[in-house]
Amino acid sequence: MTKGQQLRELPDFRELAGSFGAVAAEYDRGRPGYPEELFDELERLWGRGLKGARILDVGAGTGIATRLLAARGADVVAVEPSAGMAARFQAVSPQLPLVRGVGDELPFHDRSADLIGYAQAFHWTDPERSVPEAIRVLRPGGALAAWWNLFDETVPWVRARDERLSSALSGRYHGYGRVDDLTAPLAAAGLEVLRTRLRWQRQVSVEQVVDNLTSRSFLASLTPERREPLLATERAALLAEFPDGRVVEPYVLDLTVAVKRH
Repeated sequence: MTKGQQLRELPDFRELAGSFGAVAAEYDRGRPGYPEELFDELERLWGRGLKGARILDVGAGTGIATRLLAARGADVVAVEPSAGMAARFQAVSPQLPLVRGVGDELPFHDRSADLIGYAQAFHWTDPERSVPEAIRVLRPGGALAAWWNLFDETVPWVRARDERLSSALSGRYHGYGRVDDLTAPLAAAGLEVLRTRLRWQRQVSVEQVVDNLTSRSFLASLTPERREPLLATERAALLAEFPDGRVVEPYVLDLTVAVKRH
């Protein structure tokens, strides 16, 4: 069983998956973006440029990746199931097109896209449905690209936070696990799979890190009464580690590009 299957079989999977709309503002304020190197590597692995490419950003959320893809010259359409996230997207990026939909049932014609991207989102799909859907919608030579910002747990304070949350949210807390497990169905479907990992970091305020945590499904799906004490503990731990209130937050960025050759 892959990590993605394990996540989908959690008793409260639907609750977790549906929790983002209520924290859309925190998501937009706190979630990290992506360095330009990610898109350079995506182009290198794909063998094509993003400029002028027809791209679907599936699970677009508040549009963090959508805006960056558009800035690279892509003809990008956001695809987002959550009403709350879609409303935030339209508030902050009204110039970009958005379609309500899910990766398991893409509302697009056959062979109508050059690239289908899943930024922090592929693990919320069912690959038995989403991979055939992507293959249907992609043109020959097109690609499915999935990427995740993973907290770098080789850094002691990040690892300590993971252990605290894992203990406090036993049975509910989840990370992404092994990304190669999440993307295993791509090769099984006959796509050419290429992968790379990048390391990067951002410097942000303690409150942005707290917003980032608030937007994670394992906390977003809690009642405020249960969530706030956990966030208070993490805020205090951050201030102990970074007394000036500026956090150096390290990430490992995992990118998988699966090319449809025919």
